[in-house]
Amino acid sequence: MGPTLLLKLFLAPALIGGVTLAGRRWGPTVAGWLSAFPIVAGPVLLTMTAEQGPAFAATAAQGTLCAVLAVLAFSVAYARVAASHGIAASMLSALAVYALAVAAIQKLQAPVYICFALVVAALMVTPYLFPDMPASKPTGKPASGGDLPYRMAAAALLVLAVSYGAAAMGPRLSGIFAMFPTMSTVLVGFSHARQGNAFAIALLRGMVPGYYAFAVFCLVLSQLLHEGAVVQAFGAAFACALAVQFATKSVMTRMQAR
Repeated sequence: MGPTLLLKLFLAPALIGGVTLAGRRWGPTVAGWLSAFPIVAGPVLLTMTAEQGPAFAATAAQGTLCAVLAVLAFSVAYARVAASHGIAASMLSALAVYALAVAAIQKLQAPVYICFALVVAALMVTPYLFPDMPASKPTGKPASGGDLPYRMAAAALLVLAVSYGAAAMGPRLSGIFAMFPTMSTVLVGFSHARQGNAFAIALLRGMVPGYYAFAVFCLVLSQLLHEGAVVQAFGAAFACALAVQFATKSVMTRMQAR
């Protein structure tokens, strides 16, 4: 088994497992903030770079950046439906909205900086689109470790599917698919079932600030991969994303203290 396949099979699932456990320890806001970090898309783009080349991955990274818009649409749709309906209606509605958003994004032909500006604008507006919910109350189904293997398996399947289908889909669509809301569908679905709709909505709302770091990661990666320096590109992208991630955490902490 080569190193690339090992990366596909173990890195993203392990990271998702870690985020899940952290969320159980510190709650939905922290879980959402952590899950928006490029823990799935990063390994996917890295394997694309190894297998398809830096130019392919640079274009894919721009597609992944644009796909943040579709994930935000998914999150808002799920939250608004979940405020008064169950998991099935919420998930189906959110996936339908996501599909429509992806179809629109594929027609978006703009430089990466314009895409970045659109994503930042959407991130600023999105928190105001979530429904107001009371504090989360337990549903009588406490979180357990029984669903952790399913979450990790979903991440592994996504990494494998995107990596092996990349050549057929092309770089842009591959990049968009790399941002499929795996964390949202798996993490939020299980949370909705076990801990109620208020907890699930809080989790989705908590993801939004984390997408600033994700957007910075994609922007830096797309620009530096065009220069062909793979190690430097991923190192700089993750370093910049980490800096933004902790900056958003600091802002969140100050806002909660008010």
